[in-house]
Amino acid sequence: MHQRSDAFAPREHHDMARDQDLRHNRLVFYARDVQRLDGELDAFLESSNARSAILIDKEGHLVTRRGEPLQSGSVDSIAALVAGSFAATREMARLLGEQEFTSLFHQGQRDSIQLQLIGERTLLAIVFDERTNLGLVRFYVQEAVRNIEQILTEIANTKPAESTEQLSEHFGADAAAALDKIF
Repeated sequence: MHQRSDAFAPREHHDMARDQDLRHNRLVFYARDVQRLDGELDAFLESSNARSAILIDKEGHLVTRRGEPLQSGSVDSIAALVAGSFAATREMARLLGEQEFTSLFHQGQRDSIQLQLIGERTLLAIVFDERTNLGLVRFYVQEAVRNIEQILTEIANTKPAESTEQLSEHFGADAAAALDKIF
């Protein structure tokens, strides 16, 4: 292995700090994170008999979706509307002296949707029909929320993998010499 030059350390530290800030300020998921979340959503859907589960960040960005496809509208539009609904409800809660409402329910003729806050930055939208009922959805969502919140906490606390490769202390000079040969 090569030894790293101190000239590259500040940039690497800056990049790692920026990645950590991004993970803190906006949720960032890797494939393994989404697989774990999908497993929890699949288990919830099987238990509750709900049609679909959509995990969204508070800014309205889709994290993942499981279950049956939705009949109309794009999932991205629904994600944005769910986030907007929670933002409006947050203000209503404040006006009523509450810190925040953690769940919302909308009932339609055919489909209903239960919206659930998970932690501080994530929302779960559950679409269900007559195959189940609100009581079962709310019962099973409590365990799903705990499990998803645990996964999200682990994701937030995970540091990005540090590179095991190190640059030679002569890397800059060697790279400049190689470029000089080309030109």
